[in-house]
Amino acid sequence: MTLFEGVRAVASASGDSLVDWNAVRDAATAGTPPGDLTLTAAEREAYAGDVRDARERIREVSTLDFDVPDTVSVMNRHHWIDANVDTFERVFRPLNDPTVALPGVSRTLNTGGAAAALSFLARNVLGQYDPLLLGGDDAHELYFVHPNIVDAAASLDVPLARFRRWIAFHEVTHAAEFGAAPWLTDYLEDRLRAGVIELEDEYRLDTDEFEDVMLAMTAVEGYAELLMDRAFDRKYDDLRRKLDARRRGGGPVTKLFRRLLGLGLKRQQYEQGREFFDAIVDARDMETASLVWAAPENLPRSDELETPGRWLARVA
Repeated sequence: MTLFEGVRAVASASGDSLVDWNAVRDAATAGTPPGDLTLTAAEREAYAGDVRDARERIREVSTLDFDVPDTVSVMNRHHWIDANVDTFERVFRPLNDPTVALPGVSRTLNTGGAAAALSFLARNVLGQYDPLLLGGDDAHELYFVHPNIVDAAASLDVPLARFRRWIAFHEVTHAAEFGAAPWLTDYLEDRLRAGVIELEDEYRLDTDEFEDVMLAMTAVEGYAELLMDRAFDRKYDDLRRKLDARRRGGGPVTKLFRRLLGLGLKRQQYEQGREFFDAIVDARDMETASLVWAAPENLPRSDELETPGRWLARVA
């Protein structure tokens, strides 16, 4: 789950007024069963242990210098909604200023649409690394939506402990990327702010700012896949295959929501980004691939994702 997907979900809704975020929170919570969060002390320690193991293994494989949040938040679906409503409200705050927001923008932001999108996402998100964009400090969080992890493991017919560990490793790869690239949070913040403000004039999301965000997130997801293949201490091809099949499944309403929210873009980001970094490592090594986090200008450009040799010629 990425912040951009949530921004896209909120901004592509329609209505007559700006978002009432308190109403979004209330409606999304009312429409979403929280899920069981009954955990033993051993189960809570298992989440923390998986995160610690992932941190050490990813440090070893990547040689990146990073840390993980001091606490790991194991939450239910309502907790996840609370955390993400706060983030979305910060992202869209410029449009609450009457000197900025224009009538055209108000039609793009709908309380009901935002609530429905968050409710759908809350039922499907398994884990999330949250750099707390626009939070005003250096805090970051790791979220695990326990009821969704339990339900997904059962539906995929895989051991819960193995599935939970896989999710933990994936989210810690994102902590590694943001830790290795202190500039990345500001980079995304600046472009999200500019892209949201530009909505008042353009009434569309295909701006240069959001294109920059998409390219950055393709690098984030692709590099995470690269690290997962080298860091995870168990085979997981079956987990990926089963989870992909689950994401493609569901009834007509579920499939419609996925299309409307652009969730298929995330799989494309995984695949395109992974192919890019595989080519870089095949041509050079992991250290060269990690140069992507050295500076904003090292992020791959659109044409370089298709032709990794151009990136190597420019950066390495």
